[in-house]
Amino acid sequence: MSEKTLQVVVLLGTNRKDRKSEHAANWLFQKLEERNEISARFFDPRDFNLPGDHYGMEIGHQFPEWKEAVTQADAIVIVTPEYNHGYPGILKSILDLLLKEYIHKAVGFVGVSAGSWGGTRVIENLLPVVRELGLVSTFTDINFTKIGTRFDEEGNLLDEAYERRASGFIDELIWMATTLRWGRENVASKYHQSKG
Repeated sequence: MSEKTLQVVVLLGTNRKDRKSEHAANWLFQKLEERNEISARFFDPRDFNLPGDHYGMEIGHQFPEWKEAVTQADAIVIVTPEYNHGYPGILKSILDLLLKEYIHKAVGFVGVSAGSWGGTRVIENLLPVVRELGLVSTFTDINFTKIGTRFDEEGNLLDEAYERRASGFIDELIWMATTLRWGRENVASKYHQSKG
């Protein structure tokens, strides 16, 4: 397998004011950056100036930094709150900006909720979306239940159990991203040409 650094994109799923999921996203981003085999980039939906009346791949070229990052990525991590059992509209709008750039790449989920479910339902609702985009989901998620009690106001983690959970999550993401990158580089398909 190739020893080059894995490129990981972290996408926060909401632009809402006072979002608690931002603490989880920033914390996980730091955990990813601590791994020598990973180079991570963070994307905040507040930085996407999406038009109010036009979405989809037709305007993907208007977001070159996002397109370049996903094109180069080996994996994407989506950190999203659960709103009424579903995902934020802005998250779907950002994901819909691209298509072929996602194919045969790993995706990991971090669900966040104020209640005791920890975003499990938002992850369930996102699975068919990422499958249609061609992403391949890991089977390890991180679920932040009662997010208001997991971090202090400065974003410092208060529950050390998440250290172990993040370690397992990242290990699985690395395995999946490495394996899929090998496949993209060595096994030709109609979506990409092998380099081998």
